[in-house]
Amino acid sequence: MSIEDNKALARRSLEMWGAGSDGRPEEVFAAEYANHQESDIRGDVMTRDLASWKDVVGQTHEAFPDLRVRISIQIAEGDRVATRWEFSGTHEGAFMGAEPTGQRVTWTGVQIDRCENGKIVESWVDWDKYRMMQGLGLLPGP
Repeated sequence: MSIEDNKALARRSLEMWGAGSDGRPEEVFAAEYANHQESDIRGDVMTRDLASWKDVVGQTHEAFPDLRVRISIQIAEGDRVATRWEFSGTHEGAFMGAEPTGQRVTWTGVQIDRCENGKIVESWVDWDKYRMMQGLGLLPGP
């Protein structure tokens, strides 16, 4: 696949987080997909398989039913695509142990995807959990 094909695949993966997404993960991710990201403030890395990734996306849709995804920039080289993104939505359901706050929040992140045979096989994600939790009023502001 071309670099442009890989960038389109990465965009499709992120668009699945958005409200009303009818994305089909099996068309984008390999069966052996691995998603790596820091799980907490200690920086421990957690790896999710495709099934648990789908669960997290579903929980996010329930918590932020109006979630919007904006892609700021993409850079690709070889089999890797780096995407900086912004999510925004209204907290209307339980999320990460927090009851709904009704707050509209925005947070950003960077995802680096590795593509192989027309699918994403691995992602590394770093997102601003602090900004999100602060926006929900669950952490003190600056």
